[in-house]
Amino acid sequence: MSPPATAFVRDPHASTVHLPPAAWATVLDGLCAQFGTVSRVQWLDRMARGRVLDGRGCAITPDTPYRAGLRVHYYREVVDEVAIPFTETVLHVDEHLVVADKPHFLPVTPAGGFVEQTLLRRLIRRLDNPDLVPLHRIDRLTAGLVLFSTNRSSRAAYQALFRERRIDKRYEALAPALPAFGFPLRRRSRLVAGEPFFRMHEVDGEPNSETRVDVIERGEKSWRYALFPVTGKKHQLRVHMAALGAPIVGDALYPALAEKADDDCQHPLKLLAHRLAFVDPLSGELRRFESRLTL
Repeated sequence: MSPPATAFVRDPHASTVHLPPAAWATVLDGLCAQFGTVSRVQWLDRMARGRVLDGRGCAITPDTPYRAGLRVHYYREVVDEVAIPFTETVLHVDEHLVVADKPHFLPVTPAGGFVEQTLLRRLIRRLDNPDLVPLHRIDRLTAGLVLFSTNRSSRAAYQALFRERRIDKRYEALAPALPAFGFPLRRRSRLVAGEPFFRMHEVDGEPNSETRVDVIERGEKSWRYALFPVTGKKHQLRVHMAALGAPIVGDALYPALAEKADDDCQHPLKLLAHRLAFVDPLSGELRRFESRLTL
């Protein structure tokens, strides 16, 4: 009797695309058409190295027929990737969690022109643990704490902390003074994708985002704020501060989009994921982590 088949478990570090209805002869043809920035030679190279798989985990070859709805898993690769000259700090490691202090400009996961120069890939190499998966994300331009799951068996329990809002997140930011407001205050609004697509903006309607704002220090040039995101919408803190009339220092997206330019390492976005606190879902103990970085 043959052994039972083992279900394919997709590598969480792979990207996935569902092939749309089209008349392409092969999956290769379809991928070349859908991803114009990836050459046919690059796709052939990835296939030769087993870096393109179907939904069952079988390797896709240059001759695999095109089929609408087929799930294709592939690994992003960037030629001549720009090195990021800042180093992360690992603050904590145990059998379930890794806590890292991310510098400004380093992405958490592969995106755009960054694959190897990401916090995830660096930690996988550094800790020799390919099972690492981020439990949440912060913007590439934001510095501070990021939690990673190290263990598939306990991952869902920690993911639930973020999904069910059972984790206390505290950020710090430098921004212009708001002397007309009383603190602490709450900013609630409805955030939706704007133009261009990577920006968010506030619209009328039922609020889907909420941030608590307090003042830590009143300086001459700017104030230091403590920001507590109740929800986790994209760019929420940046949009809310700009809407209050105090855009975060160094923000090139809000309130207005600046001209595209290379990263200005001398003037980073003054936003820091400073503290994470939660009741551990496995042990029941209160856990608290604080960034060693400052603004």
